[in-house]
Amino acid sequence: MNNQIIVAIDGYSSCGKSTLAKALAKKLHFIYVDSGAMYRAVALYFLRHKIDLKDHDKIAEALKNIHLNFHSRDYETHITLNGEEVSEEIRQMHVAESVSAVAAIREVRLEMVKQQQRMGQTKSIVMDGRDIGTAVFPDATVKFFMTADPKIRAERRYKELLPKNPQITLEEVFENLAHRDYQDTTRIESPLVRADDAIILDNTDLTPGEQLLFALSRVEPFL
Repeated sequence: MNNQIIVAIDGYSSCGKSTLAKALAKKLHFIYVDSGAMYRAVALYFLRHKIDLKDHDKIAEALKNIHLNFHSRDYETHITLNGEEVSEEIRQMHVAESVSAVAAIREVRLEMVKQQQRMGQTKSIVMDGRDIGTAVFPDATVKFFMTADPKIRAERRYKELLPKNPQITLEEVFENLAHRDYQDTTRIESPLVRADDAIILDNTDLTPGEQLLFALSRVEPFL
């Protein structure tokens, strides 16, 4: 590898962005940065501290007290919120229901983008999210935009949530994804859009292995 490489993976909720990003980072020995986990951790902090999402002074003050870090354990990336491991709690439904609203707040996005850009200054990274190829790293080496059939996405997410949320229904998950899609694509601050130079990856009928091979074939020319 001759140069520092940044791979940006954007797309809708539950399209397998993190599955691909983790596999790609592991294969290429890059650092994996889960931007979605950062927004989820902020949402968790806001929920715990009952931060009013319309009170911009309280939001600005809260952001000063939020310190996020990533660390690897057992080949998995974990996130800590002010030193507390929150990787599992941020995946709970109550956090999922508020994360898009939190991520739409300008102060939150500016702070997270600042932290994300700092992570990409010195090492080759793979980062997934909603605005990585448009707002965070518009000059990324390779950009992917992931999509899949909404029903397939809901089924995948349902299977993922069911073991820890046995009371959840497929309909709830489908409605949550539809709501998040609407919020992500219509928000004023850095909405979810495909960058002009992003490679579309529709994985409706692809296995994780097949989508990894597809992505590797696009990144390898830059190694």
